Amino acid sequence: MRDPLSVLTESFTSFLFGKVETTRLPVRTSTGQAQAVYLPTAAPGLGDSGVIIGREVYSGKGYIYDPFQLYGQQLPAPHWLVLGESGNGKSALEKTYVLRQLRFRDRQVVVLDAQGEDGAGEWNLIARELGITPIRLDPTAALDQGIRLNPLDPAITTTGQLALLRTIIEVAMGHGLDERAGFALKVAHAYVNETIVERQPVLTDIVEQLRHPEPESAEAMNVDIDDVRAWGLDVALVLDRLVDGDLRGMFDGPTTVGIDLDAALTVFDLSHIDRNSIAMPILMAIVGVWLEHTWIRPDRKKRIFLVEEAWHIINSPFVAQLFQRLLKFGRRLGLSFVAVVHHLSDVVDGAAAKEAAAILKMASTRTIYAQKADEARATGRVLGLPRWAVEIIPSLTPGIAVWDVNGNVQVVKHLITETERPLVFTDRAMTQSSLDFADDALRAAELEAEERAAAFMEQHLGDSSESTVA
Repeated sequence: MRDPLSVLTESFTSFLFGKVETTRLPVRTSTGQAQAVYLPTAAPGLGDSGVIIGREVYSGKGYIYDPFQLYGQQLPAPHWLVLGESGNGKSALEKTYVLRQLRFRDRQVVVLDAQGEDGAGEWNLIARELGITPIRLDPTAALDQGIRLNPLDPAITTTGQLALLRTIIEVAMGHGLDERAGFALKVAHAYVNETIVERQPVLTDIVEQLRHPEPESAEAMNVDIDDVRAWGLDVALVLDRLVDGDLRGMFDGPTTVGIDLDAALTVFDLSHIDRNSIAMPILMAIVGVWLEHTWIRPDRKKRIFLVEEAWHIINSPFVAQLFQRLLKFGRRLGLSFVAVVHHLSDVVDGAAAKEAAAILKMASTRTIYAQKADEARATGRVLGLPRWAVEIIPSLTPGIAVWDVNGNVQVVKHLITETERPLVFTDRAMTQSSLDFADDALRAAELEAEERAAAFMEQHLGDSSESTVA
């Protein structure tokens, strides 16, 4: 019951000044229910056309991304860079992204699979599920009727063949060809293409011509035949490695009949090649140029070229130059290049810093998984990430990444369906119990991500996240 004095005072005040404003009791609610009061809690999304990636952590909205849908006004280039330490979800993202893209009929994907275990590449399960046999490049298998890719395949233009031969030699030698060695290679290549017409020319023909040049090639430049032979000696020794050395069998014969580049998915299994050897960038160069001339066509199809261990490309000046041309050329024909790299410092501080910067500039989409603090700061400087994004990168849990799509920066939780899970987690040692453990770890990671998001919101938004709203 109200105090009589208070009632009398209120009545007297109302008589003099009119009715006082009604006082409302405070409404107690949760931040989740009251978030509509403070609308700008997350950046706008990328639209609703494309493939679902997961959900934006701070708002819970679905996150949809497709470079072909965004290309133009929102995205100046369809190329994509994926960064992060091992074990944080890069591989799972790539695989589910490809599986979801393949649901569109006008998509084609080529994967250079440089990782694997138990004698098979990481993408072996997905290829098998789709009824596809990976193209396994293996020096030992190649000697026993294995897969061959011919750098002198007639499907590659004459100019492309010569550029590819130069790149192979320059990668192996570690420096560019001088004018004299380049001349010897050019005349040997021209002679082989002019004289061998009844079959595919092969590298053995080039090596033989370098060792025994024709007198006409020397006379054309008014030089001695012995000089031309000497100029081409180092070139012949490098190419001989592909013919009779540790890389023999993969490139020293006609291209294997039956390689189906019209399939929705083509996987080049490079897991049998030592990823730290000179063979890997040579393989990347050969496969890249071979695809440029045999796979990319003006047929309105959208193509994705995904490269694991892409630092073999970006860290070699000569291979990077080839891929720069491929990226510029492919943009007109619907090609999205996806480069997967563990550490950006592997490439920006390497011998191909200039070429690496050019390729990174073409990648308008950047996805960064957890990195150490020093690496995150270096990555942020190179990619121009906002400070808040750099600060949270070291604390990201597996499956969560910072996405920068042409300046639209969001934190995204990648979601994997139960159908995709057995194809994505390909550890041969995984048992059913460890699958259950992985599910528990995923749930724990999601809970931790939500807690981190709430803490971040409270720190940066202040009183707007209070649970009591008057």
